[in-house]
Amino acid sequence: MDLKQLNPWNWLNHEEGERRERERNEHSLAPSPMMQSPIMRLHQDINRLFDEAFKGFGTLPTGWDTSFFSEQTNLLKPNINIESDSKNYTISLEVPGVDEDAVELEVSNDTLVIKGEKKQEKEDKNKEYHRMERTYGKFQRVLSLPEDASQDDIKADFKNGVLTINIPRKEVAKTNVRHIDIKKAS
Repeated sequence: MDLKQLNPWNWLNHEEGERRERERNEHSLAPSPMMQSPIMRLHQDINRLFDEAFKGFGTLPTGWDTSFFSEQTNLLKPNINIESDSKNYTISLEVPGVDEDAVELEVSNDTLVIKGEKKQEKEDKNKEYHRMERTYGKFQRVLSLPEDASQDDIKADFKNGVLTINIPRKEVAKTNVRHIDIKKAS
């Protein structure tokens, strides 16, 4: 029985690592909670609350003050599905409204980077928006590839706003496993 089959691969390891590093840097720059005033702690808690509430939303319309949003919050983050069978990994990424030419794929050091930009079609300075829910801006997803992913044979297909990436699986050399006897204590 191959135990690696039971352990799910963390495809989003790089994205989670970047988020943890960002949080660690934010906390290291701030004085310890014991030294902060209650007002300052409240201010940071409210900022954190807004960061979490607006995660996944797009950028604000042109002309609005975007200084409220951090460059690093990665507001535009397309949803992905990751599937596998015994022969392939299949990753599908929703990017409606994005041109095929505006999406790039890169593989480097066991990492698959999917990036692109959803551009606003046309900007009319004379119109007032009453509500704007569509999102625009750059996006990037960084996926850690498992050991059995055949990086040289990755293929991608773009259809109806969905990018489908097919990654064949290869045989991985099995590691030597040996049984260790346990002696009874005397």
